[in-house]
Amino acid sequence: MYFLLKPILFQFDPEKVHHFVTANLKRFNRFPGGAALSRALWNFEDIQLEKEVFGLKFKNPVGLAAGFDKNGELMGEMADMGFGFVEVGTVTPLPQAGNPKPRMFRLPEDGGLINRMGFNNMGVDVVAERIAAFRRNAKKQQQGLIIGGNIGKNKITPNEEAVNDYIKCFDRLFDVVDYFVVNVSSPNTPGLRELQEKGPLMELLNTLQKRNLKNGISRPILLKIAPDLTNEQLDDIVEIVQQTGIAGIIATNTTISRERLTSKGELKNETGGLSGKPLTNRATEVITYINNKSKGSFPIIGVGGIHSPQDAIEKLNAGASLLQLYTGFIYEGPGLIKRINKKIIEKSADK
Repeated sequence: MYFLLKPILFQFDPEKVHHFVTANLKRFNRFPGGAALSRALWNFEDIQLEKEVFGLKFKNPVGLAAGFDKNGELMGEMADMGFGFVEVGTVTPLPQAGNPKPRMFRLPEDGGLINRMGFNNMGVDVVAERIAAFRRNAKKQQQGLIIGGNIGKNKITPNEEAVNDYIKCFDRLFDVVDYFVVNVSSPNTPGLRELQEKGPLMELLNTLQKRNLKNGISRPILLKIAPDLTNEQLDDIVEIVQQTGIAGIIATNTTISRERLTSKGELKNETGGLSGKPLTNRATEVITYINNKSKGSFPIIGVGGIHSPQDAIEKLNAGASLLQLYTGFIYEGPGLIKRINKKIIEKSADK
C-alpha cells in the first residue's frame, strides 16, 4: 500500500508531506477500527524479540529515531505500527521555529535526505505535557511503550550556558520519559558540535548524572554522536562514557560529508545533515569501532542508513543492542519494521 502512495508523496516538499501524512495518520487512527487495522497491517509481536537494555524492557529492538516526532504527537500511532520504542525531540527549553524553509531535501538517487531543521519544536513544557497525557490515556496495546527524550539547547543560548538548557529539559522530562539522549551532534545548530569536545562534554554529562537521582529513581542517559568523528575522538567518547557512567551511545547522527553522492549538484550541495543510505556503512563502522574499543562494556543504539532487514542485522552484528529508523522508514514505509523483526527471529532460529 505504501509503495502505491510513495511516488505521489515524493512529488511534493518533504516537510509538507511529513505534516500531511502524520495529520492523516492521526485522523485514521481515531476512526473506529483504524488503530486495530494499523496493528494488523504493520505490527509484529514475538516474545523472542523482547530485550532488556540499560534496565528497560523493550518489546522489540526497533525504535523510531528522534526528529520524526519532535513534539510528542505520534507516540500511539508509532506504537501501533510496531515500533518497540519511540524517541521524542530534539526538545529545547523554549519553543523555536528552526531554520528558514525549505530545510529538508530528498536525494532519491542516493536514498538519502538532507535536513537543516534546526531543532524546531514547541518547547519542553508542551512536550512534557503531551507525554504525560499519552501515559494517562494510552490504549492497552500502547501501554508499556518505551519513550526516550532527546534534549538539546536553544539556538540563542551561548555554548558557555548550554548546560543550563540541558538541565531544564532533563528536569522537566524526568517524570515522563524512560531514558534521555543528550544531543550535541546535530550539524544544524551553530556551534553545537563544539560540545562534543572532551572538556565541555564531561562537564555536561557529569552535571546531568549528579541530577540523575529523584526519589530513588534514575534514568538511563545516552549520548548521540556524529559519524564524522575521528578514531581519536571516538576513543575520547568511549573514555567519557566510562568515566561519567552514562548508560550508552547512539551511533550515529547525520553526517556533513557528501562523499560519493550521485544526486544532482544543487541538491547534494544543500547545507545540513545527510541521512539514509549514504550513511549506512559509516554508521556501522562507528558502531564496530566503539564496541571493540569499549569491549562491549556499554550498549549502543545503532541508527543510520537502515533501509532493509540486512542493514539492521549488520548493525546488530557490529555490536548494536537496539536499532532506530528514520530515513529508511520514510523510503521503505512502515512494513520495514515488521520485516526487520521477522529477520531477527529468523536469524536467532539459525543459531
